[in-house]
Amino acid sequence: MKKIIPLIFLISLGFSCNKQVLNKKPLDIISDADVFKDPALINAYLTQIYYDIPVFGNDCNASGPTDGDGGWHAFDINDVSDESFPQFRDWNPSNAFSFKYGNLNINGGLLDWWGYNTVREINQFLEKLPTSPLPEDEVKSKLAEARFLRAFCYFSMVKRYGGIPLITKVQNANDPDSTLFPARETEQHVYDFILSEIDAIADDLPEVVNGDNIGRPSKYAALALKSRAALYAASIAQFGNVQLNGVVGIPASLANSYYQASYNASQAIIKSNKYSLYTGDADKVTNFRNIFLVKNNSEVIFAKRHDNVNQATGGNGWGVDFFNCPRPQAWGRGLYEQAYLEFAESFEHVDGTPGTLDRAAIQSKLLTTDELWANKDPRFYATFYTQNTSWKGGTLDFHAGIRLPDGTIKTDGAYNGIAATGNQDYQGTGIGILKYLDESHDNMAGSNSGWATSQQDWLIFRYAEILLNNAEAAFELGNKDDALHSINQIRDRAGIAPLTDITRDKIHHERKVELAFEGQRYWDVRRWRTAVNDLSVRWSGIRYILDATTGKYQIQIINNVDGSSNIPQFRQENYYLPLTLQRTSNNPKLLENPGY
Repeated sequence: MKKIIPLIFLISLGFSCNKQVLNKKPLDIISDADVFKDPALINAYLTQIYYDIPVFGNDCNASGPTDGDGGWHAFDINDVSDESFPQFRDWNPSNAFSFKYGNLNINGGLLDWWGYNTVREINQFLEKLPTSPLPEDEVKSKLAEARFLRAFCYFSMVKRYGGIPLITKVQNANDPDSTLFPARETEQHVYDFILSEIDAIADDLPEVVNGDNIGRPSKYAALALKSRAALYAASIAQFGNVQLNGVVGIPASLANSYYQASYNASQAIIKSNKYSLYTGDADKVTNFRNIFLVKNNSEVIFAKRHDNVNQATGGNGWGVDFFNCPRPQAWGRGLYEQAYLEFAESFEHVDGTPGTLDRAAIQSKLLTTDELWANKDPRFYATFYTQNTSWKGGTLDFHAGIRLPDGTIKTDGAYNGIAATGNQDYQGTGIGILKYLDESHDNMAGSNSGWATSQQDWLIFRYAEILLNNAEAAFELGNKDDALHSINQIRDRAGIAPLTDITRDKIHHERKVELAFEGQRYWDVRRWRTAVNDLSVRWSGIRYILDATTGKYQIQIINNVDGSSNIPQFRQENYYLPLTLQRTSNNPKLLENPGY
């Protein structure tokens, strides 16, 4: 087998490597024998594996190219949940709308990721590295790093499909059929493998990564994976059903043992004092925004690194600013992903009262936007943008018409020098996504050069999630005081009233708000087995009609904002993705998941 290692991969993830090393042989192909003799090429091989795991980037375009976070598919995982919907609508099977409206079938589609090509690369690395000239301690560390990546791959697959084949050695063409065509393991066995791998390698990873190694896993990144994976397993055991003799589902009797494993991993991170909630800014809104803008801050445990160079020209930028910034900042893009009104209402007021709008009341009178969105959780203002949100020295204009003195609404032309509609020409829900956006980014740099040049790192594991994981596991184990303390640390940092008591629903709610648009919500409602109800709902948007006399707004609620014929639908079988007809046909030992 030949290993292809383009030079750009050595640079794109921010890891160091001698740029001249590939001149020793043709740049396009280097043999594995050569790779494992050369320390620089060994690093290059391992770096390539990171690039080959698209699910590191918000589960983006998992079935597509590994650089999918340069395009709009980076946000699909949010758009198939109850958080938002995208503006680009087509019925390609890999499109978020097709997936969201119940069109997932045995042929697969969006979110599909059968990562065995990457697993093979990792297994090859694990087998070959011990023959290298690297010092023993470096071999040990790199083997642990590779096993972390393999555990991450298996977690990314088990959360999609349930039980899957576990392949831990390189398969060869002359291997017996039992090796080449493995059956699915039980879901429990796969989770147990992931957790046992982390236990085996955590102490072989560095406690702290710095310099050129930022972006590689530390001991605490491994524990963060355990914290999350064990929590998933616990939820599935508690709320799910065992089917296909355990190929999908986990026995309920094991729920507490998985909660305990998650809790222990979270506690190890908390007690290490290596990480803390980011509190670098006095202003609560600015502080929350900067969690995602300030690189390597105190909250970041593990991140996918980005730079400000377009992927098309060898860089590792991504497209969050280009696609999600307010219009008309970008060339034909912007305001791509829009939040549902109900999701925005999930954010409480600072005093802890619910943020749900009285829809009849707000539509019966004229309001300023300050009155409409008064006293909200500061995370609301750091997560969303809407009418009159500050942006690049001005304010955003979503108004969709002018209410004239006689009560009629003008939607074209102008009135007294005021345009009938604002410049956010994709109305959608009327609420954009501010989280991760960098106002200083130039989205008008050129027709293509600004496409994927956002340099904000994607936070895979951050400390707030660990507190949330700790709270959930502690609560389910009966330790309510610990759960309440963890939740209130997050609320205090946010600038919102503390809770005086704790329930499962309050923990789930805090997770929904704190981790909004971070690729967590869809998987959370799946593991809690609430997705059939939570994701099968017609959602709303908001319209602002500018009153020409007062300068206030007439508020209109847009029901069924997805469209009258587009009904979000999550069916019972969708708690697992299909393995697909192609895979089960190629390997008859692979049982298809129920319902497909």
